[in-house]
Amino acid sequence: MLTELSIRNIVLIDALKIDFTAGLSVLTGETGAGKSILLDSLSLALGARGDTSLVRQGTEQGQVTAVFDLPSSHPMRDMLDEDGLNIDPGEPLILKRTQSSDGRTRAFINDQSVSAGLLQRIGRQLVEIHGQHDERALIEADTHRSLLDAFGRLDADVVHVGRLFGDWKMVSSALSAHRAKMAEAGKEADYLKSASEELHLLAPEEGEETALAELRTSMMQAEKVAGDLNDAHEVLSGQNSPMPDIASLLRRLERKTEEVPGLLEETNENLGKALDHLAEAQSLIERAINISDFDNQKLEQTEERLFALRAASRKYNVPVENLAALAVEMADQLSEIDAGEARLKELEQAEIEAQSMYDRAAQSLSQAREAAAEQLTKAVMEELPALKLEKAAFIINLRSDPEQRMETGIDSAEFWVRTNPETRAGPMMKVASGGELSRFLLALKVALADRGSAPTLVFDEIDTGVGGAVADAIGHRLARLSSQVQVLSVTHAPQVAARAGHHFLISKSTRDADRMATSIVKIDMGSRQEELARMLSGAKVTDEARAAAAQLLKAG
Repeated sequence: MLTELSIRNIVLIDALKIDFTAGLSVLTGETGAGKSILLDSLSLALGARGDTSLVRQGTEQGQVTAVFDLPSSHPMRDMLDEDGLNIDPGEPLILKRTQSSDGRTRAFINDQSVSAGLLQRIGRQLVEIHGQHDERALIEADTHRSLLDAFGRLDADVVHVGRLFGDWKMVSSALSAHRAKMAEAGKEADYLKSASEELHLLAPEEGEETALAELRTSMMQAEKVAGDLNDAHEVLSGQNSPMPDIASLLRRLERKTEEVPGLLEETNENLGKALDHLAEAQSLIERAINISDFDNQKLEQTEERLFALRAASRKYNVPVENLAALAVEMADQLSEIDAGEARLKELEQAEIEAQSMYDRAAQSLSQAREAAAEQLTKAVMEELPALKLEKAAFIINLRSDPEQRMETGIDSAEFWVRTNPETRAGPMMKVASGGELSRFLLALKVALADRGSAPTLVFDEIDTGVGGAVADAIGHRLARLSSQVQVLSVTHAPQVAARAGHHFLISKSTRDADRMATSIVKIDMGSRQEELARMLSGAKVTDEARAAAAQLLKAG
């Protein structure tokens, strides 16, 4: 709740500090005393749009500080943590706003600089300001569904539906992405299939090109020397081979050696060596012929295989040594396409199941909202007669569309009213007049009580244009509401002021060379009676007015 409001150099206010407590507090004063300045100042601290006209004339900067007491377990503290504002659980929450005469504003939360947007978001969670011309809070159609959920205590159901919505969206997104992937893969499926089959038949092996190229070179070289090897073999092994003659000559000379000792031994030795070398050369030539035996058919097969590999290399734009890896890759891609079809069916089924789970939960939530709408309508209607709206009707226009799936369900809700039986119902903001709107809002807030409400509610002259029993009914309902939340009311009705637990009097006086200044004080019982008497009788306070004021305070 709001515990303190400090204002410095705002319009007619020099320096002002107000301490607030729980319950119902009213602010009264003559017209023009500065009640609107007080609310404008509070709005500025809560993140409202800045306005240079708020800065007191002759000063460069105005400042407003609002201090709130929040329990350590209040969800607002989690919000602050998420926004990077580290505030000790035992500390009060302090919102501060400065407005410079040059138009600049600055916002702070516990002396930590923040954006005006964040200040406004936090401020809306702390205080609601309701008045005849207020265009925020309850009259915003966007908030009506959440207020209905709060009244029906459906927050957990909404969270559950939101979670299922997220699950469905996630599966739906995955399905869409997979379908796109499959469509793209489908464009290449025929190509991949034919290419994979071709490479499968080709069956390239790692290092095969090098081996084939070396074999082809060897075979081509062998073809070139084959004739020479055969001629050499013919010389050594054919009919004209010198080896038989040399062998015969060596045998004859060996027989003559004994006849002429010391003459032929060296000759015979060299002839034997020559014969041995010729025999070894003959053996090596025969071996070379066997090794280099040229097979024209094998050469053709080798060349065909080598050329086929190189053609595939050019076709698929990869080196020959990468053809084997490409074949594996293409086979894997085809397998992925086949597996993708199975995955597609899985995702389609998962999406159906996720949507079905969401639909069931959303439908259940919709039914709960219908029941809550009926109860809330009844509760508000019970408040209307005492507020002089006995012929009016409060209507919750709840619309459901199963095909319009949202994170919050399938429903939209808007608060409508009918001010008279013969008039057409419509949105509360469009149909109700200023005074009627204020009373409708009050009835609604009383019905909502502590559900869907900020911890501090401010009502700005919602009793304008009514008096007597209706004003008393408004005061009674504000007092009831203040048992649940802190209520501040700017009022001109003594019947409302008499119901308050705390009464603040706003006044304007002349200071320093005709300079006007606004002040506010909390008044005691005696002063309250005098103020109520003034509100009853006007400028001249009569004894009858004082007596009536005393009676109001006693009744309140």
